[in-house]
Amino acid sequence: MAHLRPELLTHVAERITAAMGGEQVAQAVTRFLTNTAETTVSEQPDGTTYVITGDIPAMWLRDSAAQLRPLLYLVEEAPELVKLLTGLLLRHWRYITVDPYANAFNLEPNGRGHHSDATRMHPMVWERKFEIDSLTYGIDFAYLLWKATGSTDWCESTFRTAARRIVETFTAEQDHENRSHYRFRRGGWFARGRNTLARFGKGRLTKPTGMVWSGFRPSDDACDAGFNIPGNFYAARAMRQLGEIARELLDDAELAASADRLHREITAGLDGHSVVPGPHGKAVFAYEVDGFGNSVLLDDANVPSLLSLPYLGCVDALDPVYVATREFLLSAENPYYFNGSAAAGIGSPHTPQNYVWPIALSVQGLTATTKQEQEDILALLLATTGGTGMMHESFDVNNPDRFTREWFSWANSMFCELALVHCGFRIGGGQSPDYLP
Repeated sequence: MAHLRPELLTHVAERITAAMGGEQVAQAVTRFLTNTAETTVSEQPDGTTYVITGDIPAMWLRDSAAQLRPLLYLVEEAPELVKLLTGLLLRHWRYITVDPYANAFNLEPNGRGHHSDATRMHPMVWERKFEIDSLTYGIDFAYLLWKATGSTDWCESTFRTAARRIVETFTAEQDHENRSHYRFRRGGWFARGRNTLARFGKGRLTKPTGMVWSGFRPSDDACDAGFNIPGNFYAARAMRQLGEIARELLDDAELAASADRLHREITAGLDGHSVVPGPHGKAVFAYEVDGFGNSVLLDDANVPSLLSLPYLGCVDALDPVYVATREFLLSAENPYYFNGSAAAGIGSPHTPQNYVWPIALSVQGLTATTKQEQEDILALLLATTGGTGMMHESFDVNNPDRFTREWFSWANSMFCELALVHCGFRIGGGQSPDYLP
């Protein structure tokens, strides 16, 4: 990644060191940004940017945006980064026009990946698990880049086509039972756990709510109930952003109206179904619902998560329901909150019992309301790398030397983002949200 100039890294490190009163966090940020640049990012001759997730040679739409998101905090002082970030978005739009249901893609249409899955696979697709956040991360990223820099180079003809595919897909998946043609089944050894959908690939029965159905969670695990609440909060935000983009940049009244309609209907669905009685009768956000009155009470480590809603700009961190939800999520009442001798935090059914995710710890810091909590989490993350100096997918709360994935680029980037926010960096140089210290 040629645009990540050494002098930029030095400047960032000096600013973090001054804010932290020491070099440890600054050194980690420099190490993680350099690792992302050298191991995951490749700028293509066609002007696009391909970003592998790390130790898997494929590009996840969600992960790739999250991996480069820390650079949005640096574009004001390093405008040369805009071309790189624009290239990321151009590749997003290309992939979405190939298949809006896929979550991960190859660099070229070479047929690599899970092509034995029972679903409609294109040779460009690595994996075709439908996760609604795959279609929202790019829109949010583009909107933030536009507002931070004024650049609209990402807003070309392919974007208009991709945006329409997103709207069409979300509209169909508002009534998955009757309007969707999406099916997904995985056979053999790989069908273990949560890697496949019930009912011959259709997923568990749902009733329309106005929200968008999702087959899989951001962890790539199958949903227990079809309407993932944090994913729908993020989708509502993305549709509001898309409506503004369609009006101001595309002069496309039809696309704007469709995005606005989705925003209204998803929001109404959230208003009617997302809040449920939690432990001890407190009103909290459910993680998933099915439209029949059934709900799933937990949080998964990956973003979008319930914990991440203020970080994503979807909910005020001081909202009483969010405050109660956060209290529940960071307690033993959450079945995936683990507390051990070395750490405590949110894990996932995707990884072993008693393993917490650095991504979730970084999100806890990004939604904290005190500097001290942020500093404590940064210190905890640096103390639990198992001697590798890199963030992992997850680690054992009693023994950080036991972990999954030796390094995980998304987790590295989340650490960077927490450090940047803690030290006063803001996207576009904007002001800190009211809840941030």
